[in-house]
Amino acid sequence: MTITLLLSFAGLCVLLAVTPGPDMFLVVRYSIAGVRPGLAAAVGSAFGGIAWAIVVAAGLAALLEQSAVAYRTLKIVGGMYLVYLGVHALLEHRRNAAKPGEPLTAVAASMKSAAVAGFLSTVFNPKVGLFYLAVVPQFVTEVTFGNTLTLGVIEATVAGTVMAALAFAASRAVVVLKKPKVIQWLARVSAGMLAALGIGTLASA
Repeated sequence: MTITLLLSFAGLCVLLAVTPGPDMFLVVRYSIAGVRPGLAAAVGSAFGGIAWAIVVAAGLAALLEQSAVAYRTLKIVGGMYLVYLGVHALLEHRRNAAKPGEPLTAVAASMKSAAVAGFLSTVFNPKVGLFYLAVVPQFVTEVTFGNTLTLGVIEATVAGTVMAALAFAASRAVVVLKKPKVIQWLARVSAGMLAALGIGTLASA
């Protein structure tokens, strides 16, 4: 691999990272509760990308490309997980809103649960694996475990950096605005988008 190819791949990863998707809405959802859960979700999503890079490097992800059943199954599981995250966030928000005198937050989440949610949402997204299968050969002179893993680390670093910036921005916006109605709106939109993405994934499967 050459420096030019690596920089080109990194540029592509930046474009993909700023495109709205499940990981972005997930990070926003946790960032409303605080910057640390948002960062944890971003890191978890990045490690999910590395996990896919390892799977692709090992050749297992080729099954997704060749087996419609395997691809559909993973897509259904991922869609169900997104619906669960969205509905759970909406219910949690409703419970918090019902408590008078307490500050409204999107979800009371630990860093561990946020990281796990970010990781699983990426792992259950078969499009990430197919991205590596389609893109890796275009940026390496020889498809090897090391080369594929290197690109995976680059993609995870870029995506994690973009998501971390989003976590800081979202958490800062909540602190600056500090209005219950704004927090309510952000919480409902982010949770609703997660559920909608999950429903859309299930429908397409």
